[in-house]
Amino acid sequence: MARTTASTRDTYGKTLLELGREDPNIVVLGGDLNKSVMTTYFAKEFPQRFFDCGAAEQNIISIAAGLASSGKTPFASTFAVFGTGRPFDQIRISVSQPHLNVKIVCTHAGISVGEDGVSAQGIEDLALMCALPGFNVVAPADAVETAQAVRVAAKTQGPFYIRLYRPATPVVCGPDYKFELGKAALMRDGLDATIIAYGIMVAAALDAAEDLTKQGLRCRVLNMSTLQPFDADAVVRAARETGAIVTAEEHYRRGGLASLVAQTLAEQSPAPQGVVALNGYAESGKADELMTKYGLTARAIERAVLETVGRKQQGLSCSA
Repeated sequence: MARTTASTRDTYGKTLLELGREDPNIVVLGGDLNKSVMTTYFAKEFPQRFFDCGAAEQNIISIAAGLASSGKTPFASTFAVFGTGRPFDQIRISVSQPHLNVKIVCTHAGISVGEDGVSAQGIEDLALMCALPGFNVVAPADAVETAQAVRVAAKTQGPFYIRLYRPATPVVCGPDYKFELGKAALMRDGLDATIIAYGIMVAAALDAAEDLTKQGLRCRVLNMSTLQPFDADAVVRAARETGAIVTAEEHYRRGGLASLVAQTLAEQSPAPQGVVALNGYAESGKADELMTKYGLTARAIERAVLETVGRKQQGLSCSA
């Protein structure tokens, strides 16, 4: 299905600029990638509140923690692979444990980073950040949700990680959409199976659900844009009402959405689960070609739904 596309990172930069005009307490930190992560909008208008720390991610996080301790609201931005893996110890010790008001907003997540290659692919970032107690972890579905999530992060006390993308992504949220931290959004209702997705995969999930109606299956689609705190109630309700769950994410299959859903089902409401995710690192290439080669497509979701519904009909509850 053809949809309008918009850049989540450009939306982030423009929203951050608006927030900077509204709140003089907001400060921004970055490295050599400020133009790519779009914090240059803020830097040009508020140079005295912008800190370019160079390619030194550990320092970016440590300085952000110090500014938060002094009462500021720091936004720290770089690529996902550099903003989570390299400074993880600083995030854990200096931000998570004291529960400081630091907002880490990273772009170029997943394999859709494209030609930048495997070293720039952040496919474990959500596993790392969801392992930190008390950290809010958000992966918006599109530009509309990105703007709202960034504003919620600015106004909510405590640490945030927000995951964005390099390419423009399909717009799936309407003008009346309202992001709620910690709540899954019902994008489409159905009773035969539930597809749970976040980020760039929500559009693919909606396309898969539309195609599956031609095969007589009515699929519910949940946008799980908040991975922490996790909306376990929505997963349990979907399991009980539809009996089959498929998760779809542009992330390694362990430690992200698939793992969170599997844990919820095992603890509260066992149901067959199918998983569409990465099994490892990809290679360098164009984003759309990589997404197809590594099975992150609407067609792959359709196949997972059909297989999972088949297991539901056989009375099997083990995960794929």
